[in-house]
Parts: sequence; C-alpha cells; structure tokens
Amino acid sequence: MSLTIAAPLVEAPAPTLAPREQETLRHIAAGRTYLQTARHMGLSKHTVDAYLRRIRAKLGINSTAELTRLAISLGL
Repeated sequence: MSLTIAAPLVEAPAPTLAPREQETLRHIAAGRTYLQTARHMGLSKHTVDAYLRRIRAKLGINSTAELTRLAISLGL
C-alpha cells in the first residue's frame, strides 16, 4: 500500500490593477466614453484605450459589459 500526499491546490493571486487602470475602469463602468474618460483624467484617448487593453489582458475580459460587471463587483 502506498500513500501519496498531494500539495493543496493554491489559486494564483488575481492580477492587481494599477491605480490609473482602476480609475479608467471606474469611468468606463459609469458609462463614460473613451474620450470623456480621457478628458476627465487629463490623458489622450489612446492612453485610455491602452489602459483598457491592459485590464482586459490581465483579467481575460473581452467586452465592455464584462468590464462593467467586474467594476461593480469590485465596488468601483
């Protein structure tokens, strides 16, 4: 008889969002456009797009609806 001890499964920690990524997510989840978000944050529309691409890549999210649902669940 052999006894095998398996190590407990440990989930990888969820990727963390940078403060500016969180702020961008909050604006988009509130229904603002990329341009409105950019103006409010003092950024270009392209920078907002880059932040959102990074958020999607980090979290494996493909749609704005999923981003909004995530923002709500995070309390943003």
